[in-house]
Amino acid sequence: MTQIIKIAVRTLVEYAFRSGSIETGFRTASSLHEGTKIHQKIQKTYRETDQKEVYLKTEVPLNDLTFQIDGRCDGLLMDEDGVITIDEIKSTSMPLEQITEGTYPVHWAQAILYAYIYAKDHDRSEINIQLTYVQVRTEEEKRFQRVMTREDLEAFVLDVVSRYASFARLRMELQKKRNESTKALTFPFDHYRQGQRKLAGSVYKTIQEKKTLFAKASTGIGKTISTIFPAVKAIGEGHVERIFYLTAKTITRTAAEEAFRLLQEKGLELVVVTITAKEKICFQEKVKCDKAECPFADGFYDRINGAVSDILGHEKMLTRPVIEQYARKHRICPFEFSLDLAYAADAVICDYNYMFDPRVSLQRLFEEEKKKTVLLIDEAHNLVDRAREMYSATVVKSHFLELYRMYKGENNGIAKTAKKVNDHLLEKKKQNQMLEKKLDEKLVQAVEAFAFKAEEELVRGEEAEELLLEAYFEAQAFVKIARLYDQRFTSYLIVNGNEVELKLFCLDPSAQLEQMGKGFRSKIFFSATLTPAGYYMNLLGGKEDDYVLSIPSPFDREHVEVMIQPLSTRYRDRDRTLEPIVQFIIDILQKKAGNFLVFFPSYQYMRTVYERFITMAPDVRTIVQDVGMTEEQREGFLEAFGENGNPVDRLVGFAVLGGIFSEGIDLKGERLQGVIIVGVGLPQIGLERNIIKDYFQSIGHNGYDYSYVYPGMNKVLQAGGRLIRTESDQGIIALIDDRFLQPKYQALLPFEWQHFKVVRLQPYDVKLS
Repeated sequence: MTQIIKIAVRTLVEYAFRSGSIETGFRTASSLHEGTKIHQKIQKTYRETDQKEVYLKTEVPLNDLTFQIDGRCDGLLMDEDGVITIDEIKSTSMPLEQITEGTYPVHWAQAILYAYIYAKDHDRSEINIQLTYVQVRTEEEKRFQRVMTREDLEAFVLDVVSRYASFARLRMELQKKRNESTKALTFPFDHYRQGQRKLAGSVYKTIQEKKTLFAKASTGIGKTISTIFPAVKAIGEGHVERIFYLTAKTITRTAAEEAFRLLQEKGLELVVVTITAKEKICFQEKVKCDKAECPFADGFYDRINGAVSDILGHEKMLTRPVIEQYARKHRICPFEFSLDLAYAADAVICDYNYMFDPRVSLQRLFEEEKKKTVLLIDEAHNLVDRAREMYSATVVKSHFLELYRMYKGENNGIAKTAKKVNDHLLEKKKQNQMLEKKLDEKLVQAVEAFAFKAEEELVRGEEAEELLLEAYFEAQAFVKIARLYDQRFTSYLIVNGNEVELKLFCLDPSAQLEQMGKGFRSKIFFSATLTPAGYYMNLLGGKEDDYVLSIPSPFDREHVEVMIQPLSTRYRDRDRTLEPIVQFIIDILQKKAGNFLVFFPSYQYMRTVYERFITMAPDVRTIVQDVGMTEEQREGFLEAFGENGNPVDRLVGFAVLGGIFSEGIDLKGERLQGVIIVGVGLPQIGLERNIIKDYFQSIGHNGYDYSYVYPGMNKVLQAGGRLIRTESDQGIIALIDDRFLQPKYQALLPFEWQHFKVVRLQPYDVKLS
């Protein structure tokens, strides 16, 4: 029986013809936007008889396989004598004199495939093929032409298809096993927890109906397996082909890996890859992707196809250690290896930015693939501020001043454009206008001009100054974000002595998130703390017809004793309430044996309370979160809570709200007996928060709530959610702040906390042992 392999022309030729090394740490950041403009400009010069963006499709049989190949050729040109020319347009940052006819075999291959399809469909004995290169900066053009017979075209295409055939068979075999196993797969536990079946069913329905879901599912319900399992079943039913599990934290990525591994143990044949940040997975001491500096970059493209086939043929769970093992075996860059695997895997676990950040995202996902892909967005409350970062950009005056001095007399193009950016920022400082709603087009033009000149220098491939490379990417990011700039953005100036920075600041990322998420079959936003739903839907690009789901905790709320101590934690009151707060913490510890976590809105406040605590309770064992902890230090912090905490070996951990220990960690059973939360978690008052407040106030929302209250209370709810993780967990949640008794804040408390009691401090003097 003949098997059908559907593949795009571009995918096929890139597999067959990629070769060589990862050349330098610099890769041109010329955007798709520029490439599209170049194509359109060339296509406007076509005659009336010419056609552009012509869809072509054919079938190529090879033994037991039939390849269905399709794509769009840039131009189909016909002269007065009826001679047909296939035109393939390529934009490039390289000087055109460096490009010869044989520089890019993959470009010829793409054009030849289009020529073959057209010649076959229109019974042409021969056809002209043209490569049109356009320099993106100068818009100079350079063309190469060939004439090929139908026989030569056919021989070439058969050779290309033969190169891909063994990999196609491997993918087909894996896909067959995947589909059979997904259909047979059952839920991996004996029974669903309360609410778990509802969440899983809602996820499946959302995928089936090509919709978006915002799901608030309380901690402990088993959100990870309840979203992954129905998505996997949707693969079995033919609704989707690929799952992206997106998250912000390493610990939640681990939870996703464990969920997929559990399903694999139950018989699932599904390839899962985890993408680890380049800085973490790089084998070299210093990240420098250059064949001269890194043996794993040298010849990377000569070996990557073999490495991909090898790992797919032997592994299903492609975690960081597995990827590193095969990367060393094949002597290839582990980070670039993981990106290639992302396009071949059935499920990808990665950070939000690989899907939503315009500067980082996996750009090679074609629209057709998106239609068969579901996004599972874990801890979706974190995406709001992360997205603001993704769609914001900064230029720093000192970088351009230094580059001007560095290149003056050596490269006047760089020096002149760098000086123009420096001078413009200096002038803005003199004008003393700190906040601007309108985009400064002159500054954008100056930064873009610098990027052009910097790129010319960098594409030469010679050793470049590190500052030039950094400033180039800074400039490219700035220009890219400037193109997105609309009423949801603002610009502000930061002046510190001689230093001047200008930031394009995204106030509302909803439109950009919606745009980047366009085309995917379904998006599932889920978290224990998507409260209030309207706020998160507004900021994450939700629409009126999206599904919204709220599932309460499956656990008996009587398992947790909730108390509110109405002492003020406002900055102006902290000296006055310091000792009463410490005394209250001691009182709680006397009341309940076991380990506790105490959370604070800032490191400074945490340190102040901690220092007072150790003087009043010197015999209590403590551990404190520090700024910028390594992964090993984080693991050590959690391991200190042991497996069986007890009264004699009590541990009290001091940590910050919104930090690494207030979300996504599991200290089950006896490892944690109580959580004490000091304050309502409001972000520190500052320029950006106030700008956000004023913006949302101006468009009809409560600006203070959008900027301060909702983000703050989300941190409180996340921290409190560390306590009850299983049906048998019990303990205390103590909230210290008088604002918890205000209606606005009480409305944000989950049902399982609403049986709280208010406690008043009884003065006493005691030391704990």
